[in-house]
Amino acid sequence: AAAMIRALRRRWDAYKYRFVPWLALNLRRKRRTLRYVPESSQDKIISDEDVFETLLKIFKALFINDFSRQAHILALLPEIKCKYLELLTVEQKRSKGNSCNHQSQHVFSPEEVLDFSAARKVVPHSLNTNAWEHITRDRSSLVSAGTGVFVTKGFVPKGTVVSMYPGTVYRKHEPIFFQSLGNPFIFRCIDGVLIDGNDKGLSRSVYRSCSRRDQLGPFQMSDESWLTAALQNPLAMGQYVNNCSHEKAANVCYQEFDVPGYFPVELKQYLPNIVYSHDIDSHPRCVVLVTLRDVNQGEELLSNYYTVV
Repeated sequence: AAAMIRALRRRWDAYKYRFVPWLALNLRRKRRTLRYVPESSQDKIISDEDVFETLLKIFKALFINDFSRQAHILALLPEIKCKYLELLTVEQKRSKGNSCNHQSQHVFSPEEVLDFSAARKVVPHSLNTNAWEHITRDRSSLVSAGTGVFVTKGFVPKGTVVSMYPGTVYRKHEPIFFQSLGNPFIFRCIDGVLIDGNDKGLSRSVYRSCSRRDQLGPFQMSDESWLTAALQNPLAMGQYVNNCSHEKAANVCYQEFDVPGYFPVELKQYLPNIVYSHDIDSHPRCVVLVTLRDVNQGEELLSNYYTVV
């Protein structure tokens, strides 16, 4: 009986945040864990241009770091190949002891690419960000919160894109009922768009199916690696960021970003989101997590699950 009660309690803890009557009764009692913005247009910590430039810098760093495995893409885009070879040549000249042949460059792990010291070695100066970090999943510091996301190396300044919320993007009219059953990873955007960040079960199958549907020859329109333990984009673990508590305030917040049509096609392989319905006129929705203050090594990333507009 005790085991059954514990199982029911776990299910309720995962579901209650989508049960409207419970939300209505608890909003007043949980004011410390709410985030208030005067209107939806002001629900941005940094500008869309800053988000775009940040993703561009990170994805270019990942692309160059994995340059030797991009031959199938570069063969179809000779002008792009020249641009990246130029960047790679500049970096090789700056790196002591490196061969002029890009094939022999040292390859960093995706996590190392985000570390500032590693990024300085692998990314040309024009692509460097202010500081990058290692983030990883581990047991949360919050009681009964399960898995959390921590900064394990480096320093993250206020206003930095520190993570991304991966998953399939559903518009209001699209079917998500069966995927949502027992699923604590459904993120609701301000305009009603939903992102399913579950990396298991039916959600996993739907994401993979949509991702492979949209692939154009060698060009992948999204990143599937967040469904595995070997992340290609090390930021794609935002679905594991926990809600803040009365004792621990939020240090990151969610920010919605629609990927523009002119986003470089060779870098879309690092986007951890895909739209459920194929529509050439729609742009993928991304949700990034932006730091509300400076975050130090060892700190867990905590967000506000509720934004009151």
